[in-house]
Amino acid sequence: MAKELTFEQAMEKLEVIVERLEEGDVPLEEALHIYKQGIELSKICHDKLKVVEEQLTKVITEDGEEPFQMQEGD
Repeated sequence: MAKELTFEQAMEKLEVIVERLEEGDVPLEEALHIYKQGIELSKICHDKLKVVEEQLTKVITEDGEEPFQMQEGD
């Protein structure tokens, strides 16, 4: 990808690709090309989610709580 995309931008582009492929009338060469783009976008989304998860875990841990631990009575 030429520029850094936000998670939301990558998801929007990925949704367009999925819709296009689901139509079923995309020539094989083009389908392969947009499928590869979809894989790249999927990786971007996955990587961004992983970073946010790590940041959230760090914030929760810094507050002195165990990450994602259930409180009594929950």
